[in-house]
Amino acid sequence: MEDNTYTVGSPPIFDGEEYELWAARMICHLEALDLWEAVEEDYDVPILPDNPTVAQMKYHKERKTKKAKAKNCLFSAVSKIIFTRIMNFKSAKEIWDYLKKQYSGCERTKGMQVLNLAREFEMQSMKETETIKNYVDRLMNIANKVQLLGKDFPDEKIVQKIMVTVPEKYESKISTLEESKDMSTITLGELVNALQAQEQRRMMR
Repeated sequence: MEDNTYTVGSPPIFDGEEYELWAARMICHLEALDLWEAVEEDYDVPILPDNPTVAQMKYHKERKTKKAKAKNCLFSAVSKIIFTRIMNFKSAKEIWDYLKKQYSGCERTKGMQVLNLAREFEMQSMKETETIKNYVDRLMNIANKVQLLGKDFPDEKIVQKIMVTVPEKYESKISTLEESKDMSTITLGELVNALQAQEQRRMMR
């Protein structure tokens, strides 16, 4: 019989760097464990009434356990140095809010980071010895950092960047694409696949 059980791996470890990336992965990890609600809402666990029913006891234990698991999960997802800063917080919500306040940065700081990344993106060009994949990965890495800071970075910008910065050896393929396609609608995947196909043909000669 096929086993369709989904196993959640270890949480990503936060060491004080790239908070936005860690937070995005950590939210997904907590959601997969059905623990994000305990972090996001920090709900109260209702006191059991006298002579509680089995259902009430089960619900009480479930809610209490989820809060404890969420807190433990966050403790397990930080380095030893950061753990010493959060070890005295009483709830997962307090831990999460503290980490966000300390490491996400203010809007002004984020704005400066986005501006610096935009400049870095504009300065990129493909090296003669570089593969299309490596160049696109470089551009995507910058785009992803911008998006993690809460700013939009559409694929169209990457497409346009590739079109004007690839070496001369790709110009014939770019020209063919311009003649056969509406370049305002071409996807990043289509462009990369077309350029990689030409790259592979060159390597086979």
